[in-house]
Amino acid sequence: MKIVLLGLVALLATGCIHKPPTPTATPMQVRAIQSREFSTTDDRMVMKAVLNVLQDEGFIAKNAVTDLGLISAMKETDVSKRSDQIWGSIFAGPDARWPMMDVIEATANISPFGKSTRVRISFHQRVLDNRGATMSTFEITDALIYRDFFAKVDKGLFIEKQRI
Repeated sequence: MKIVLLGLVALLATGCIHKPPTPTATPMQVRAIQSREFSTTDDRMVMKAVLNVLQDEGFIAKNAVTDLGLISAMKETDVSKRSDQIWGSIFAGPDARWPMMDVIEATANISPFGKSTRVRISFHQRVLDNRGATMSTFEITDALIYRDFFAKVDKGLFIEKQRI
């Protein structure tokens, strides 16, 4: 009994620790992370390169409008864990909810920009529960993810130009 009580007190004490808020980026800073210019005026080729990278990363294209330079795609990943199901059922019974599916949606805007082509892509993540309801949703703003994506687009453009 003492161990359970001690564990409960420790759990409550750690819940009271205040974490400083993480600094949020301004909309212009997010836009800068999500945007790159490529030194070609062939926006159709850039659009194909973006689409190829999305498909290589496991995304399924949902919509592509060439005239607008718009691509929307999504990627689903099963994130369910048997332990979440068991613990959820023990503590919540038939009302148990646990993370089941991770959905990442991508929206790309490809447009001419002087003697280059500008690409802006945004990624949003939703976590769906075992009933298909949204548990959380947020915009992905990790600069490393975007840098990696644009490096792959750049490589795809090189391959396309060389007709490899």
